[in-house]
Amino acid sequence: MSIAKQIEQDFVTAYKAKEQLRVAVLRMLKTAIKNRHVELMRELTDDEILDVIIRQVKQRQEAEEQFRAANRAELADKESAEADILRSYLPAQLSREELAALVDKIVIDLGASGLKDMGRVMKAIMDSHKGRVDGKAVSELVKARLS
Repeated sequence: MSIAKQIEQDFVTAYKAKEQLRVAVLRMLKTAIKNRHVELMRELTDDEILDVIIRQVKQRQEAEEQFRAANRAELADKESAEADILRSYLPAQLSREELAALVDKIVIDLGASGLKDMGRVMKAIMDSHKGRVDGKAVSELVKARLS
């Protein structure tokens, strides 16, 4: 089943079950997907929908950090809950060990030797494992490996 159909099905189920938070999150996600659809003027692929979901998760994480910094725990918790709902549509994340092994493999495969090659390594990892890795974690590991 495509991601879009899964989101629609989950939206209807949550609506019938009167799960307000889930309905609100999925409604916002459907709107973001529809906006992207209008921008591109064509149907979105699952990869493109995955990009929209990743962007939405990132927005929730940033908002959560800002609310925590402002001592607004209730709003930060709400953003965190929304991000968790969105993450359920992403593929399983790689563990720290798997990610470290992947970074080592890509560095060797590309023959990367210094920080000047960081962009190439990052691009290779992010393209091949879209949605399964966190950009910050990859950046830290690549920087440490190439330094």
